[in-house]
Amino acid sequence: MDFQLISAFVFFVLMGIFLIIKRKNIHIQKIFFPLLYFSMYRTSFGLKAMDSFAKRFKKLLNFLSYVSIGIGFLGMIIIVVSLVHNLWKIITVPEAAAGVALVLPFKVKGGFYVPFFYWIISIFIIALVHEFSHGIYARHHGMKIKSSGFAFLHILIPVLPAAFVEPDEKQLRKASRKKQLDVFSAGPFSNILLAFVVLGIFLLLMGPVSSSIADKTGVGITGFIEEGDGYYPAEKAGMQAGEVITRVDDWEILSIEDFIDKMNDSKPGDTINIVTEENSYEIELAPHPENESRAMLGILVNQNIGINESFFGGKYIGLFILWFMGLLYWLWVLNLGIGLFNLAPLGPIDGGRMLLVVLEKYMPKKRAYTIWKNVSFVFLLLIVVNILAAFF
Repeated sequence: MDFQLISAFVFFVLMGIFLIIKRKNIHIQKIFFPLLYFSMYRTSFGLKAMDSFAKRFKKLLNFLSYVSIGIGFLGMIIIVVSLVHNLWKIITVPEAAAGVALVLPFKVKGGFYVPFFYWIISIFIIALVHEFSHGIYARHHGMKIKSSGFAFLHILIPVLPAAFVEPDEKQLRKASRKKQLDVFSAGPFSNILLAFVVLGIFLLLMGPVSSSIADKTGVGITGFIEEGDGYYPAEKAGMQAGEVITRVDDWEILSIEDFIDKMNDSKPGDTINIVTEENSYEIELAPHPENESRAMLGILVNQNIGINESFFGGKYIGLFILWFMGLLYWLWVLNLGIGLFNLAPLGPIDGGRMLLVVLEKYMPKKRAYTIWKNVSFVFLLLIVVNILAAFF
């Protein structure tokens, strides 16, 4: 069994045991209970650090608050448009990939797979930065923080670890609208900001890493394309996910570009010899469903990378650097995605609370709350439809 999968299984078992042992100290925050809810374990982790940061960087926090609010509402528009657009694609192009999926450390249909160690490290950093930022702005505006702690998102069962900071809700509600927006927008903004910082580091390192450490060593098979009730030639021939293609006929295949060039040079009905690191296959190519003059093998691929033998740091240091580059990539993707998702105008999450603050400015509280509740229900439904559609 895959080591990453075993690690994920052990983690979820331990998470379940923790919730059972600490059940008397667990608080449930209902969203769509018992289908969707959070379980929360309160601590005082990080409270002194939040106080220190808030006192030390007052001018910077005052400046960033305006940027944070602006990015918050811009992000809300982006996520709203994305959810509506994804729903339209689901209705009009059912086979299109869903735009919202559960981020999981194991491969399931409808889930967004992230290898376990990338997943757990990224989730920890994302949650820490997000909640720490909420706490800093709460303390910056003199609000008491009652607790911080760990949380677990449940979809019937716990599926995602998280964290939280709990400002005094009465003080928060009595604060000016600007201060409320500062606190609510701080978390998503910090994730989006971190995403672009990480992207910058990734791009700066990518050139030196790719030239001095990494060698392209073939094309890895990550999966197969199904053809209705049947399969395309590669899977029919017995090729397996995880194999690495190194040669097609007389063509040496080191990069995806090499592979694409060879496939473009082939025609439907041609028989080609594919050599992988494990086996050799004779395969007759099928016509592409969208253009019958093009050949179709029916595989999903990625670039396989090896360590340059001349790298001065040696194999293991090279492997660690490549692993770290992978971590930067996932930190970029997940910080941006989760940061934007938290700006959805939905109930208790940051975007929903920002929306309520704005509605209460322009209309009576009772009417604002009614509109907010209806908007939250609509976007909860949109998100659920997007997630469920990915499983079919």
